[in-house]
Amino acid sequence: MGAGREVAISLDGVRDKNVMQLKKLNTALFPVRYNDKYYADALASGEFTKLAYYSDICVGSIACRLEKKEGGAIRVYIMTLGVLAPYRGLGIGTRLLNHVLDLCSKPNILEIYLHVQTNNEDAINFYQKFGFEITETIKNYYTNIDPPDCFVLTKFTAPSQAKK
Repeated sequence: MGAGREVAISLDGVRDKNVMQLKKLNTALFPVRYNDKYYADALASGEFTKLAYYSDICVGSIACRLEKKEGGAIRVYIMTLGVLAPYRGLGIGTRLLNHVLDLCSKPNILEIYLHVQTNNEDAINFYQKFGFEITETIKNYYTNIDPPDCFVLTKFTAPSQAKK
């Protein structure tokens, strides 16, 4: 970006009052429709779900689900992470993902994972830059979109691992 004024990127929590913003973004960003459970999980995750604003315009979001495992361990599932096309490449997705990765530095969080459509090379490359690895391929994961297959990308967090 050239010299000019710095535009602020800010994050805000998702609450009952602004959950419609998340719904509108998801409609614009993703080829699938999300059900009420998705939004309930997003709201329940607290700090793990955020809206991103660029110059006070809502342009992106990350929504996670916290999955409790035996012994008090937690897996973080990134349900969605997206930024509207005109605002990509400005560091907004990075800011959203780094926010969640910082929260995942707690010792009881063992891993973070997500599903990515197998042809979404931009997303796969993005996550790999943050240490995510393809750990599984699931055939026919998606319905009504082509290709229907997905990769599971996982980042394991060990309590002793230094934060990036």
